[in-house]
Amino acid sequence: MNCRHCAEPLHHTFVDLGFAPPSNAYLSQAELGAPELYFPLKLKVCSHCWLVQTEDYAQADLFFSKDYAYFSSTSTSWLEHAETYSKTMTQRLELHSDSLVIEVASNDGYLLKNFVAGNIPCLGVEPTASTAAAAESLGVPVLREFFGEALGKRLAGEGRQADLIAGNNVYAHVPDINDFTRGLKAALKPAGTITLEFPHLMRLIEHTQFDTVYHEHFSYLSLYTVEKIFAAAGLCIYDVEELPTHGGSLRIFGTHVEHAPAISANVAAVLEVEARAGLQSLAVYEGFQQRADDVKNGLLSFLLEQKHAGKKVAAYGAAAKGNTLLNYAGVKPDLLSFVCDAAPSKQGKYLPGSHIPVLAPEALLHNPVDYVVVLPWNIFTEVRSQLQRMGVKSEFVVAVPSIRVS
Repeated sequence: MNCRHCAEPLHHTFVDLGFAPPSNAYLSQAELGAPELYFPLKLKVCSHCWLVQTEDYAQADLFFSKDYAYFSSTSTSWLEHAETYSKTMTQRLELHSDSLVIEVASNDGYLLKNFVAGNIPCLGVEPTASTAAAAESLGVPVLREFFGEALGKRLAGEGRQADLIAGNNVYAHVPDINDFTRGLKAALKPAGTITLEFPHLMRLIEHTQFDTVYHEHFSYLSLYTVEKIFAAAGLCIYDVEELPTHGGSLRIFGTHVEHAPAISANVAAVLEVEARAGLQSLAVYEGFQQRADDVKNGLLSFLLEQKHAGKKVAAYGAAAKGNTLLNYAGVKPDLLSFVCDAAPSKQGKYLPGSHIPVLAPEALLHNPVDYVVVLPWNIFTEVRSQLQRMGVKSEFVVAVPSIRVS
């Protein structure tokens, strides 16, 4: 396999998580007896451009089906994040009724609905029918297709270049990152701005967030590497912000090289921090596997201890990161009886691989447990507060980067 960006041969493994089904391929009762598709889940690192990437085994359309079950609006903190972003960008870029905002991977309209409310024209690009339909019900126009250079050029030819192109947690999901980036350039007005948010590879390594690895994430990104990918497409990163979302993310601001403003000092500052963290040397990548195994073993030890003590344990959050963790650890319903999730699209189904049933949060009231393992640790405080307000008396646990009970 060659690097998806620079085409250099890949010789170095970052982490090998064995075999797993697609993390959002939830199962119905009728599907439990049927064979499941499993793919190797292994990350390689390019020692030339330092792009971390999954090994090639499957195509994106296997992971983003018409009944894709992830709806962004399930998280109240994420809705607040999107609303704040919309207000900030409207002011910063002086967006108005003659502007155009395009969001790539617009999901259920969680972000663009704010621009609709502000009478700023917008367009979503979203290939999954289930989430696109939810966005359209909010008044968000949606193109139901994958984004890339061809679509970017088509939008430009139709006179629909954007003042702002937003992409939140999509850049890691595209199998051809160069084609996608060229599409961003094609669809952007001469003085327009691109903002992309993505989990920061440096934080993944720092906090052993290996559960953010799944097949839908083709790339794991640093500012250093994204700057190279943008430059190859004729784009320039002129600012960057560090965000607390998803365990530590970056929001980059980009535009055409020929129209770039003065480069913010933030860019050099983040690049320096990445260099000090060793992101352009192999040692930091080669030591990660043992740390991932330590997290896996810590979770298993905790669950086995509770089982032997006669304690009941459930989980909250039928999220992709939880599926990665549970499948790598080999956790089944004998150790984790059920998982609760607020998304109706997941309730009544079963987690891929582990076949743990997904129930509504109220199940924790009807069937009390001693411990609730919060799988989406990035919204731990939000989840704990919501469940405690409901009357849940359990203790709460996170497993990454180590077992913590509160």
